[in-house]
Amino acid sequence: MFEITTNVIAGFVALLVVIFLLAGIRIVRPTHRGLIERLGRYQRFAKPGFNWIIPAIDKLYRINVTEIMVDAQPQEIITNDNLNARVDAQVYFKVKSDEESVKNSQYNVNNYQWQIVNLARTTLRNIIGTLTLKSANSERGKINSELQKTLRTETASWGIDIVRTELKEIDPPKDVQETMNKVVKAENEKMAAIDFATATETMADGARRAEIKKADGVKQARVLEADGEAQAIKLVNEAANLYFVGNAQLLRRLETVEKALANNAKIVIPAGSQLVNVISELAGVLPLPEPRGGATRV
Repeated sequence: MFEITTNVIAGFVALLVVIFLLAGIRIVRPTHRGLIERLGRYQRFAKPGFNWIIPAIDKLYRINVTEIMVDAQPQEIITNDNLNARVDAQVYFKVKSDEESVKNSQYNVNNYQWQIVNLARTTLRNIIGTLTLKSANSERGKINSELQKTLRTETASWGIDIVRTELKEIDPPKDVQETMNKVVKAENEKMAAIDFATATETMADGARRAEIKKADGVKQARVLEADGEAQAIKLVNEAANLYFVGNAQLLRRLETVEKALANNAKIVIPAGSQLVNVISELAGVLPLPEPRGGATRV
């Protein structure tokens, strides 16, 4: 009887030990890190994988170390030109995975997500309040950079890395938006008109240059033609001086006869002139008998 009782007690104790051991098993995923506290005091750092704690004495707190996005929530901000703008932004951050950073995210700040949202909203009001609505829309990159820089500075002791910030929207009031759209439309129409005028001016300038080049070509052709005629006259004069020395008047008459013959005209030439003999030699004919008028017909 005593032996049976002893075996039951030993089995019960073994069962309690197994339950105790199983109750202390904790598994930490790769996306998390753990902080183990013993009776309210930090004990050790729990890395991904199998971890064991003393049940009822130790407690494991898991902290997500992956990138997290929080919305700064839309808010009305008065710009430097006294316009209300609806502004919304997103902040991307993560807890650094080393032991010290994980500890700081739990022991140096209470609810860091809520703190980051409010800090981002306050920072946006300070930044956009110094800008006009137009400059705020055109300098989104600058606003993002300043917001990220401020958040990194303010959260340096929280063990958090501000990965990036994104300005989602900067919406002006409806009436202001309509006016801005009209201004943009007018600017686009103005630019289109300037481009059309420039193109028209370019085409006109091209046509003018073409006409100038055409006129220069005609002028050059006439100059060359006149120069050719001058050269021809010069050659004729040189030939006349060489072969018709003292007979310039005879040469002039010969040119006249040549032009008349080209037009099938009849010319009356005084008889006995040297021109009759020249024409006869050129044409291979003899002069006609002298008519009553004392002239010879050719």
